[in-house]
Amino acid sequence: MSHPSFLQQTLDGKTTLGLPYSLPGGVRVQVMDEGVIRFEPNDGDTRRLDLVISCGVHGNETGPVELVDRLIAALYAGELRPRARVLFVFGNVDALRSGTRYMAQDMNRLFCRIPDVSDDQEARRATMLEMQLMRFFARAMQDDKPRLHYDLHTAIHGSLIEKFAIYPLPPIGKSFEPTEIARLAEAGIEAVLLQSTTSTTFSFFSSRHCDATAFTVELGRAMPFGHNQGVDLSGMESYLSRLIEGEVPQPDLVPESTQVFRVAREIVKESPAFKLHIDAKTDNFMPLPQGMLLAEDGEKRWTITEEQARIIFPNPDVAVGQRAGLIIVPSRSYSRH
Repeated sequence: MSHPSFLQQTLDGKTTLGLPYSLPGGVRVQVMDEGVIRFEPNDGDTRRLDLVISCGVHGNETGPVELVDRLIAALYAGELRPRARVLFVFGNVDALRSGTRYMAQDMNRLFCRIPDVSDDQEARRATMLEMQLMRFFARAMQDDKPRLHYDLHTAIHGSLIEKFAIYPLPPIGKSFEPTEIARLAEAGIEAVLLQSTTSTTFSFFSSRHCDATAFTVELGRAMPFGHNQGVDLSGMESYLSRLIEGEVPQPDLVPESTQVFRVAREIVKESPAFKLHIDAKTDNFMPLPQGMLLAEDGEKRWTITEEQARIIFPNPDVAVGQRAGLIIVPSRSYSRH
């Protein structure tokens, strides 16, 4: 019996907290909230890890959403046999319905904050997703199982490197883990960016508050539903399928071909006078020559002093106080600093 698409049910407003039930093979399923669903192996002893796969935190980034819907369908059909507890999250359901990046504000700037009575729908949704993750990962923290969270996105920009991941800054006393970066290489990720500051993203929340290994993963360009054939996500789909089935790769080394970068500086827009001296549509990872004046804001200037610097996420149209771009440099050091 084919099961209706969980994505379609979510978009149609037909997913809400339900009672747990079992599939024919004994896999336990529960819809936890709108667009949030959990699968668990019937035999808890076989469980290898706890895994969160999220997507659609930006509603116009549909490639990963279609990928996640395929994984859910494979679990329903018995084609994937989980040896992990898995929580799937469609992040910003209202924006997914409207085909827009967000409704009122960028949801991936709304995590790791104290809820406020004046919170809008997206801020409330972000808080609810945090609660779902804390509840889900609490079991793994108790049982000392590996905790992984991949938050799947696509970039609004073109990119000289199509598939890349952002590795949130680990807590004090911890380092970036080369094994985790090498695993991503197996999933087809070509570059990893090591964060240098705290953040308000979904993956940073999992890293800092659930002690999970978490990544924001960028998989090509943002396209409408049904128009994602141009990006090959088979490597990521195969990797996530293996994780769901309890197979955690243990690669020794980060391959030479995987580029690793570190954030050298954040460019923060401090006033309406802010000017970025490159086209806002500049590709991610575009090299920046030394000595170039990249941006200015009143008296403040950002001149490129670093060697082999590149730009990522250039966006002069962000709100005052938000990040208008990152200057990154190559790095092979995995320490926190």
